[in-house]
Amino acid sequence: MQPEFWYKKWDSNQIGFHQAEANPYLQRYWPELAIAPSARVLVPLCGKSLDLLWLAGQGHQVLGVELAEKAVEEFFSDHRLQPQISEQGAFKVYRTVAFELWCGDFFALTAEDVAGCTALYDRAALIALPDAMRQRYAAHLQHLLAPEMKGLVITLDYDQTQIPGPPFAVNDDEAQRLLGQGWQLEKLEERDILAESPKFQQGGVEWLVERVYRVSSR
Repeated sequence: MQPEFWYKKWDSNQIGFHQAEANPYLQRYWPELAIAPSARVLVPLCGKSLDLLWLAGQGHQVLGVELAEKAVEEFFSDHRLQPQISEQGAFKVYRTVAFELWCGDFFALTAEDVAGCTALYDRAALIALPDAMRQRYAAHLQHLLAPEMKGLVITLDYDQTQIPGPPFAVNDDEAQRLLGQGWQLEKLEERDILAESPKFQQGGVEWLVERVYRVSSR
């Protein structure tokens, strides 16, 4: 999957993945993780998600990574925030007191770039990537994050033969295979959300399951 795919999505405003409010799983389960308010949270492929605001509202420093600069610019303009902008390695970094949004390729991140990140929130990164890239993403993510990491990962599962991604189907076995080698995974919730998903209904999908995982270092 090439960067141009995502640039086109944002340029044409085809952003059905963007939610109009903070994710309910995040609000429900994040407090149970007992992550210190001062913790720095990594949010891969963050878009302009309102989840970033919610996390900052809990006292966290938020480090989001996003390929499309339009998404980053809209996040700050939508919320009337004036970031300082600088270049750091392969990234253009937008900073305010609570937020750092790094615009560039996630795979160019180094452990030094995310130093101090002890928490992870992934709602839309793992499921945004095709199979080979998911494997690369999971390996890179585990290389980047501190040993004492805790966080949440949200996946989507359906019959991939019925409709093309993204979002891509990630079943429980794959989630365990990709992330369970280096981290502990605990499934917190799963439910069929097909009734709430017109795109998938129209595509002929017969079931659509969201799963929420607590992840932590071993």
